[in-house]
Amino acid sequence: MRIGTVDVDHGILLAPMEDVTDLPFRMMCKRYGADIVYTEFISSEGLVRDARRSLEKLRLHPEERPVSIQIFGGNLDVMVEAAKMAEAAGPDFIDINFGCWVKNVVARNAGAALLKEPDTMQALTKAIVDAVKLPVTVKTRLGWSRDSIVIVDVARMLEDVGAAALTVHCRTRDMGHDGEADWTWIPRVKQAVNIPVILNGDVKTPQDVKRAFDTTGADAVMVGRAAIGHPFLFKKAKDYLRTGEEPAEVHHREKISTCLEHLRLELEYKPERRAIHEFRKHYGGYLKGLPNNSLARQDVVRMDSYAEIEDRLMRFAGELDQTPASVLE
Repeated sequence: MRIGTVDVDHGILLAPMEDVTDLPFRMMCKRYGADIVYTEFISSEGLVRDARRSLEKLRLHPEERPVSIQIFGGNLDVMVEAAKMAEAAGPDFIDINFGCWVKNVVARNAGAALLKEPDTMQALTKAIVDAVKLPVTVKTRLGWSRDSIVIVDVARMLEDVGAAALTVHCRTRDMGHDGEADWTWIPRVKQAVNIPVILNGDVKTPQDVKRAFDTTGADAVMVGRAAIGHPFLFKKAKDYLRTGEEPAEVHHREKISTCLEHLRLELEYKPERRAIHEFRKHYGGYLKGLPNNSLARQDVVRMDSYAEIEDRLMRFAGELDQTPASVLE
């Protein structure tokens, strides 16, 4: 799959996720093998108004490349200006979010709302393609609802105006995260266009990654919520694709040391109080599957300093060192 100067084979990508795919998390996923990472989706209105949190999301690091900045909005002029600001931040390409299903985004005629107006979606994409020199890609869903699936026509329309690749979350807007993603649409989209088609939705395990490639012919696979607190998924999936052997469980010491490494990265880029508070969403993933992890998790989510958290997690690691291997398996 080639997007501009980015070329990956059977790529496993980190999905853009609001309040999740900040710079430190992207760097952790890259270290464990993510081929391309995406920023959190950024409000075009926030960028042009110079909103601090929106501008923060433009911050990139050489270690995370290739990286895409994703923007969303419904106003053409504002989206074009935001795309120029995103380009100036130096990503490898720019992605447009036409798939977010949440009410406050849809209410602004942005995200998945544009699936009701394919002509507007096409016009927005063309305007951004014409305004920037970087490749422009799109992430969207199958359609607004299960009785209005428009993805094949939308894919053709976007290709016609210069979209460099298309990511398809294989659910409709009305499904949100519910129900089963319908991967059968990926081969149909592939037949309709010549640009790369990336599969997203219900990619949770290394086995899912392989099945997605084997059954759909997708050019790449995008991992979302399954990566939260589990950046190891990228390496495990790559190993599984290469060898076909069931990947070994990550050792408890590696889970805990990676968790602390991730938290230290957060502290490099954010004030301590904010970093520690925002990191709490990750403990469940890092500690998942470890015996008696609930007590340690309950403790660390109440702590307010890195030193306290490190001490508690290292004590937990010591407890696990004494746990019989049969229990850890």
